[in-house]
Amino acid sequence: MLDLSGLRERTSQKWRQYPRDVLPVFVAEMDYALAPPIAQALHDAIDRSDTGYAWPHELRETFSRYARKSFDWTVSPERVVIVNDVMGGVSETLRTLTHADDGVVIMPPVYPPFFEIVAVAQRRIVEVPLLHNDRYAIDWNDLEMAFSRAVRCLLLCHPHNPVGRVFTRTELERLAQLAQHYSVLVISDEIHAPLVYSGTTHVPFAAVAEPLGIDTVTLMSASKGWNIAGLKCAQMIAGSERVHAQFKQLPADVTDRIGHLGVIATAAAYEHGQPWLRETLALLDKNRRLVATLLAKHLPQIGYREPEATYLAWLDCRVLQLGDDPAQAFIERAHVALSHGPEFGEAGRGFARLNFATSNEIVAEAIERMARTVA
Repeated sequence: MLDLSGLRERTSQKWRQYPRDVLPVFVAEMDYALAPPIAQALHDAIDRSDTGYAWPHELRETFSRYARKSFDWTVSPERVVIVNDVMGGVSETLRTLTHADDGVVIMPPVYPPFFEIVAVAQRRIVEVPLLHNDRYAIDWNDLEMAFSRAVRCLLLCHPHNPVGRVFTRTELERLAQLAQHYSVLVISDEIHAPLVYSGTTHVPFAAVAEPLGIDTVTLMSASKGWNIAGLKCAQMIAGSERVHAQFKQLPADVTDRIGHLGVIATAAAYEHGQPWLRETLALLDKNRRLVATLLAKHLPQIGYREPEATYLAWLDCRVLQLGDDPAQAFIERAHVALSHGPEFGEAGRGFARLNFATSNEIVAEAIERMARTVA
């Protein structure tokens, strides 16, 4: 991995949004080198000037093999639609399978674009906040109440960003039974599925729901697991024949938005990227524990539970009395850029999100700067 001076030569959002004296640990991209098979595939494409329009059809077979090997999930290639990114897939699903002013449940604190994508689609946001005790959990009573009031859709974040939960098979089965009873479409954003730590298993929601005949759409991508978000390629999987039939009516421009290099990189990730992913998960596992150690030493007031997935630490800063948006205070006073908690919904007030997919030195520097500011 590059040192800090080398990382600052990158031109992505993470390294350009703030001045050079600000340490960026906010947006969800990793500081590690590309997996060698991905880098080689991209170099080979450039060497042959292969930068035309995407031809994503073969990727459907590749994804089907990846799903079976990684999640023991049988996916028919015909049910896979290649889209530009996960949020693009969510947008197309809402447009195709729901109607204006339909209620869409989200469970904050949750990935900020969920709020925007539902609003832009002219659907009605119905918030069912997660319960927060020692561990975040689904509020089953409020969720069923929402479903009973003519909600059409649930937008699920699984694994959950920012809290790091991987919902268990038992939780998913209960969710599927509720969706079946109330005829609710479930759109499951599973972009962080590759980033699940040892001792926890990611079960695709569709694998539980499909036997019940529920309408589901699963969104997956190699973008987070292999750090290729800028290359624009994701997979949208129809979880029922009805959804599959509807997706056949999608306009051609859905495919035209895909990045050709994204297709090439994704295929390389799914077919040859597992050794790199295992090594990277081992580094991230150490860093999620390092965050706990450093916080206990320097900022014991902050609440933190090691995530079961993702490389994102959800920090409860409420006792520090830094206001609703502690990330703003840390940017101004410590020159450390975290993600702003309130952007994840009302349930994010007093919280901040830290990205630990970097070197242990940068993780330590970020937390030590934060601690000096509070002191």
